[in-house]
Amino acid sequence: APENLMQALEDLDYLAALDNDGNLSEFGIIMSEFPLDPQLSKSILASCEFECVDEMLTIAAMVTAPNCFLHAPPGTEEIALTCWRKFSHPAGDHFTLINVFNAFKEASANSASQCNNEKWCRDYFLSCSALRMAEIIRAELVEIMKRIELPISEPDFGSKENILNIKKSLLSGYFMHIARDVDGSGNYLMLTHRQVAQLHPFSSYYNTRRIPEWVLFHEFSISEDNSIRVVSEISPDLFVELVPQYYFSNLPPSESKDILQEVINDLSPVSTTKEEQK
Repeated sequence: APENLMQALEDLDYLAALDNDGNLSEFGIIMSEFPLDPQLSKSILASCEFECVDEMLTIAAMVTAPNCFLHAPPGTEEIALTCWRKFSHPAGDHFTLINVFNAFKEASANSASQCNNEKWCRDYFLSCSALRMAEIIRAELVEIMKRIELPISEPDFGSKENILNIKKSLLSGYFMHIARDVDGSGNYLMLTHRQVAQLHPFSSYYNTRRIPEWVLFHEFSISEDNSIRVVSEISPDLFVELVPQYYFSNLPPSESKDILQEVINDLSPVSTTKEEQK
């Protein structure tokens, strides 16, 4: 549909993938080397700047592969949740996925047979085929990085700086996927489309006491009760630091936008005044 095509072009423009003539920019040409959604390609390229490539490649592989969490059989839901909490990371689902992938790699390294791998996955209510697919995808992404001579930073997962850098990389590509909890009960209003969504049951924040106010999400699903999937907490300060100004100015009016505008004013009152004068 024409409106879908226009939306796609607009998104590419926000991601700096197009030049002034509507052709692929130099940055867009590099992004197109990756067989991924443009937002994910942009996040990987941003991770080169923020030196968290190793972790970002794992995230990209895990969100591209099928969902690794299995629907627990009736009566075993609590057991499954207890198993998954072992991988849970306080920073959010993207970081939890890294924990799952690393644990699977470690289990594979300690196991001599494929059967043991599958048993480990069953014990933790995880999909062995999805995790193997993530391994294949990640290896392909590493080959692409090497082919186009992009740097791959050393693993540093877990350090405070690394977690911040991963969030910056994600925001560089997914600034269009931001939502805010508007009533403190997990009703998230998306900045772009003004739709309300809830956390997906597979989220590490689901059924927990701590519901983050501002989140970055990987995707929105209407078919699954208007849920946002793969969610991680962000701060308004970090968002306004990395969001393109022309995207922010095009956001529909909302209380969330007003809050973010106040953050921008507090961070740079002089430059904001000049912008308003323009």
